[in-house]
Amino acid sequence: MIFLFTGIVEEVGRVIYLNRNDSGNKMKIEAKKTLLGLKIGDSVAVNGVCLTVVQIEDRAFTVDVMNETIKRSSMKLLHVGSVVNLERAMAAGGRFDGHIVTGHIDGVGTIYEKKNDGIAVWYTIKTSNDILKYIVKKGSVCLDGVSLTVAEIDDKSFKVSIIPHTLTETILNNFDVGMIVNIENDIISKYVEKFLNIASKKQPLTKEKLAEFGFFN
Repeated sequence: MIFLFTGIVEEVGRVIYLNRNDSGNKMKIEAKKTLLGLKIGDSVAVNGVCLTVVQIEDRAFTVDVMNETIKRSSMKLLHVGSVVNLERAMAAGGRFDGHIVTGHIDGVGTIYEKKNDGIAVWYTIKTSNDILKYIVKKGSVCLDGVSLTVAEIDDKSFKVSIIPHTLTETILNNFDVGMIVNIENDIISKYVEKFLNIASKKQPLTKEKLAEFGFFN
């Protein structure tokens, strides 16, 4: 089953227990709003990573984190006291304010530059070509579970501009140069790539073929 998120963080939680072992991590997170209606087996995006709730208490919930998730995300950097972005899976009929987010991290990036610009803050994130190839100017990207619009992009990095509300309601205000962040690309771009690859195997995708469909008009 696929659970969808929107990249609109509901609240900031805090890690209050973390047990690391050879099979993975068990993590307990203090929360308030996230606990409303939460059930064992539900999915919660923690810094953009979709995790399954295995235990619920009055003021906290517990999740298991597999080694594969630790390897591909910034989860390995969390410790007791870390603050994290939280979002429950989107309810049927809920408002879609962000973009389609699956909670399946594509990789990580590094905060390369932080710059104030009036009321906003600009972040430059360096990442791999495997991630950059799916990022487009004015497109969507998810950083630590937050749906953001790409403002600029080059061959090594991309930039986002964060408004005060987002800085206040998420952990993005804690971002600093050198920090590692989780990145999830817009899933639509990955579907488009797969369909184009399938089509090109049946019939080579050339400049002339693209022109036939009006791409260079």
